[in-house]
Order: sequence, then C-alpha cells, then structure tokens
Amino acid sequence: MTAPEHLSIDTPEQIALEFPLAGVGSRFLALAFDTLLQIVAAVGLALIAALAAGALSAAGRAAGAWVLAILILALFVVYTGYFATFEALWRGQTPGKRLVGLRVIDLSGRPVSVYAAILRNLVRIVDQLPGIYAVGIVSVMVTSRQQRLGDLAAGTVVVHERTETLDVPATPAPGGARMGAHQLTTDDILVMESFLRRRNDLDPMLRLETARRIARRMTQKLQIDSTEDEERLIERLAAEYRATSRYR
Repeated sequence: MTAPEHLSIDTPEQIALEFPLAGVGSRFLALAFDTLLQIVAAVGLALIAALAAGALSAAGRAAGAWVLAILILALFVVYTGYFATFEALWRGQTPGKRLVGLRVIDLSGRPVSVYAAILRNLVRIVDQLPGIYAVGIVSVMVTSRQQRLGDLAAGTVVVHERTETLDVPATPAPGGARMGAHQLTTDDILVMESFLRRRNDLDPMLRLETARRIARRMTQKLQIDSTEDEERLIERLAAEYRATSRYR
C-alpha cells in the first residue's frame, strides 16, 4: 500500500489542513547536515581535551584520566542529546531540518513536546541499525504517515514547512474602513474566536496555515482584499463583529 503524501488535520475551527509529509530523501539531507555539525562539535571537543591534557600532563596520569572521562561524557551528550535538545527548544527543528524546511509535529498538529522529542530520539538507536538507518528507512517507507520507529513511539510525524500566498481577487477595503463583518454568520465568528483563543498553543506552522485558511474564507465571503497579516485581519473582523448589535 502506498503511503499518503500529506498529513490531514481537522482543527477545532473546522478547518481542514494538509501538510506535505517528509520522505526519505529530504530527511536524509537534514540528517546529513546535522551529522556534519555533530562531527564538527566532536572534533572541537577532542581538540580542547587534547590541549587540556597537555596542560595537565604535569599533574600526572590521574588528571589525564579525568580529561578522557569528561571527553567521553561530552561526546556521548553530543551524540545522544543533539537531536532531542534542538527539537525540544526549536519546536521540532534541528539545524538540518531548518535548512531543508522540515519540522517534527504531534499527530494532532500541536508542537512536539519535550517528552516526545526525547522519546523519538531514544528510539533513534534502533532506527539507525545496522549503522545506515536501514530500520528507520524501511519504517518510513512502509508506514502510512512515513514515520520511523521513533515517530511511532512518540506519536510524531515529520512534515515539510510551506508558505502559501493568499490570492483573493476582490475589492480592496480602505485602511481603517469597516470590512462588513456584520455579514458573517455565528459559525464564522465562532471559527475566528476559537482560533484566537488557542493560537498561542499551536505549532507555528499549524498556526500560520490555520490563520491563512480562515482569512481566505472570510475575505472570499466578504469580497474584500487585505494585505495585512492574516492574524491581524482575523482580530479586526472579530472585533468589528463583536461591536455590532448582532453579536451575542
């Protein structure tokens, strides 16, 4: 069975979103760059350790043993903690993923949690067997959402970030002028209010995509064209609607 090329997410705002799933090729490019950074960090640590060992050589073998132990610990941290640390702090991205345009997200579309980032990368030890990520590659190719074992364990998926322009042929509204929010329905305002309430909890990519879909829906309905930020447009429409006597 062929795996789908997109992840479909139904948001509470009843906005259906689709994100392109990251395949083996793009994930390999990101991994190659991240591995290069790990190698550079490891070489740097080794040089520092060599200098430290030379400076402490007069102190005897005990000092050299401590330097070696610290170096081994540092290399272990770089090897095991690199991916989990970046994905937890950079909301699902490593330098390699950011370069290629990939992001790890929860299957619900939420940002990857610290727990999930750690878990998916602990399982990386199995995914990379027998040293060339053969297990992970096979898993990505046969699973329905192109997930490696770490993703399956953590409930995550890797997707392509994408940008999408808002292309609505309509009549522009003068700056500061009313946009006709009174024409919107109760369902429309509920969609906007729901998004505004929970936007700070969304993954940045999901937040952007949701705002764009909602903005497109409203501008098409009102036949207006706005060049301002989509979230700002939603805020203005919601505020204008609340200010009308129809709002309850």
